Amino acid sequence: MSNKVNALHSTASRIFVGLLMGLAIFMLAQARPPQAPRPAWKIEPLTSPAGANSSEPQITVQGSRAILSWLEIDTERTTLKFSERIPSGWSAPQAVASNDLFYINSFDVPSVRALADGTLVAHWIEANIEGSGDNPEASNLHLSWSKDKGRTWSKPMTPHHDGTETGHGFASIFQAPGGGFGVLWIDGRAVDPKKMTGDTGLRSSLFDRNGKQFPETVVDSRVCECCSTAVAETSEGLIAAYRDRSANEIRDIYVSRFTAGRWLAPTVVHQDNWRIQACPINGPAVSAKGREVAVAWFVAKDDMGRAFVAFSHDAGRTFGQAVRVDDANSVGRLGVEMLDDGSAAVTWIESTNDGPQFRLRRISPRGERSAAITIAATSGSRYTRIARVGNELLFSWTDGDDGDVSRVRTARASLGQ
Repeated sequence: MSNKVNALHSTASRIFVGLLMGLAIFMLAQARPPQAPRPAWKIEPLTSPAGANSSEPQITVQGSRAILSWLEIDTERTTLKFSERIPSGWSAPQAVASNDLFYINSFDVPSVRALADGTLVAHWIEANIEGSGDNPEASNLHLSWSKDKGRTWSKPMTPHHDGTETGHGFASIFQAPGGGFGVLWIDGRAVDPKKMTGDTGLRSSLFDRNGKQFPETVVDSRVCECCSTAVAETSEGLIAAYRDRSANEIRDIYVSRFTAGRWLAPTVVHQDNWRIQACPINGPAVSAKGREVAVAWFVAKDDMGRAFVAFSHDAGRTFGQAVRVDDANSVGRLGVEMLDDGSAAVTWIESTNDGPQFRLRRISPRGERSAAITIAATSGSRYTRIARVGNELLFSWTDGDDGDVSRVRTARASLGQ
């Protein structure tokens, strides 16, 4: 009998220990983001068309066309240039505009975008030197377009007509529904530059195929004054992502959808409740494919930088839980591109003991994360960009912009899909 009792006790003990071990493994798995297989992406260098003293790259995509733009700076002038992705690499660089008024800001970069009808649209920021100088950070947003593949450009114009000595920038150009284009920008016309009172807003305007402007629209009357904006196209209309600014300085990420000819009331992506009485200089990224949307962003609560992404399955009406992107400590600068299986390729800058690293990983809506891939380790990696065109991911960043001669670099990865 005693042997049977001992055997039963032994069996019970093994079962109990097994349950404890299983519970421990389950709790550990819950505490860490689930790991997905390492993506079969090989980062391949792509010879950059940019010359010496180049910086502030941007990559835009419309259909099968991807365009890289950047600034080249000499002792007297700054020139906005662009190049298009072609099978052999990048096309020969072309100039859009050149003067000594370009507003050089590492977080408010210009762009060149192709439209569905072949028109090219460019935007850049110039210092506002017309007034008395009450606001040294006053700037104007400039737009120009080309109907002949970039050989000639229209006379630059500003989409804002308030005439105030305030900030206008952080713009996103997008294909307008039905033709033409639109622009979204951060607008400081309601700010008193002397008293530093008043709210910075988010505005938008549409242009027809001939460049005729329609009236401006206020998308949000109070937003973060120095964080970039982003726009993507869903199967149900446009979606814009930006950093909001509440009355008590909560600066969480919001989206507004453009349907039936108007921007809808903004909604929050995730309630981080990040309260900061300063500018994060870190805007969100957004990507869409059909009704699937991904928004990626940065938060630095409790003095710890973190990067997140959240997914929507209803064209941006609602979003799921935030998924951690970085490994330990991020400084932000996120990018995101939707993939065919509903997951997303997300880029960010990871802060490491060896310096900042431009990294990439695949993340699923269920929170599965692949191992991270380092695209570049460089002090200039704050100008990081990702874009998807077809079955290719394109990357851009700047080397040597901390005292050395800076140069825009590019790379690619095949999605293998």
